Amino acid sequence: MHEHRERSAAPGSPCVNICVLDGAGLCLGCLRTIDEIARWGTMSTAQQWQLIAILSERRRGGLAPTVSDL
Repeated sequence: MHEHRERSAAPGSPCVNICVLDGAGLCLGCLRTIDEIARWGTMSTAQQWQLIAILSERRRGGLAPTVSDL
């Protein structure tokens, strides 16, 4: 899992090649918003790790902020 990697290294993309947005605007595959998907390549390493943490919370069913809220 990403938690065991060195945080100075950028995480891999959370994309799992299931690119369909649900009614709430979240990708059914990776749970990112369209804005988060579009911004991934220009985010800093720290922002990418923050998003990975947000996605983990989303997977657990919790309400988590979007990257635009960070």
